[in-house]
Amino acid sequence: MENEMRHTGSKPLIYIGWAISILVGLALLASSIFKFMPPNAEAEQGLQHIGWRADQMATLGVLEILSAILFLIPQTAVVGAILVTGYMGGAIATHLRVGDPVIVQIIIPMLAWLGIWLRDYRLRSILPLR
Repeated sequence: MENEMRHTGSKPLIYIGWAISILVGLALLASSIFKFMPPNAEAEQGLQHIGWRADQMATLGVLEILSAILFLIPQTAVVGAILVTGYMGGAIATHLRVGDPVIVQIIIPMLAWLGIWLRDYRLRSILPLR
């Protein structure tokens, strides 16, 4: 009886949601790996351009990994998506301040929320498409 009341929706939606979520998670994890690498001359120049120091990258990397991991765990996915959205909000502010494009930083949290929305019936029930 409880299973009937907890309708989860179609399996294709769930699979598509997981595919999107995994891509977002992989993008965040890949980005965070670069934050732990010693910066080369080009990276140093890029950091100076956006106003960050090389010694701050590890902290950003940890925050990004934590957000990605929480986002990919089903029980903490909403908290993770909130953290991903906040992290990308900071990235948007950083890049806008120096006149850089921000399309990737806008797309990542949008895809994060789309992925959760597709894979979690509870979110679809409180945020229905109209």
